[in-house]
Amino acid sequence: MSHAFADRREAGRALAARLGATPRNGPLLVLALPRGGVPVAAEVARALDAPLDLLLVRKIGAPWQPELAVAAVVDGAAPEIVYDERTCRLAGVDRAYVQRRAGEELKEIERRRRIYLGGRAPLPVAGATVIVVDDGIATGTTVRAALKALRRQNPARIVLAVPVAPSDSLVELRGEADEIVCLVQPEPFHAVGLHYRDFHQVGDDEVIQAMQDAARPDAAGSAAP
Repeated sequence: MSHAFADRREAGRALAARLGATPRNGPLLVLALPRGGVPVAAEVARALDAPLDLLLVRKIGAPWQPELAVAAVVDGAAPEIVYDERTCRLAGVDRAYVQRRAGEELKEIERRRRIYLGGRAPLPVAGATVIVVDDGIATGTTVRAALKALRRQNPARIVLAVPVAPSDSLVELRGEADEIVCLVQPEPFHAVGLHYRDFHQVGDDEVIQAMQDAARPDAAGSAAP
């Protein structure tokens, strides 16, 4: 099969070209889902002259199947736990289990914020047009949790922007964002990485460098919202 994108940076530039005409209410903020979404979002933020921050989210899996998400905890001024009520019931998981695991995952979120951003607080999203960027979507479980939690912080508008995703996952996410921009919706869909020539695992150093570059005064001239 042919690859849609050379790498994440090329995908980010292609996304930015589509996002240039996106309606804006209030200031503009780009949020990346680390780690893979950061190189994509950095290109979007640079092209749109917008500040870049991270939307840190950690999945909480069932005790007997960690990959089965029963909830997720999302970073923010007041961290949010988003429950998948149906999956919790099917897995026999109660709130006490989720809250205990959420406490553990929040420690990892804080570790990542400290490493990636020097421990600074998240940029405020209230009243802003927020563009949430990842390098692709498969099932959409983690993205859904992130968008639900983000909505509770009262942004003026949420735009989900990804280079590639299956159409059925995007349908399920429609109610969570005001606009969805997706460049490629392959049928059948097998894996996000198949649509990149270079889909290397993004490491901490690459995330740190991208965030430092974005924070430079000449990178995204806009002030934080």
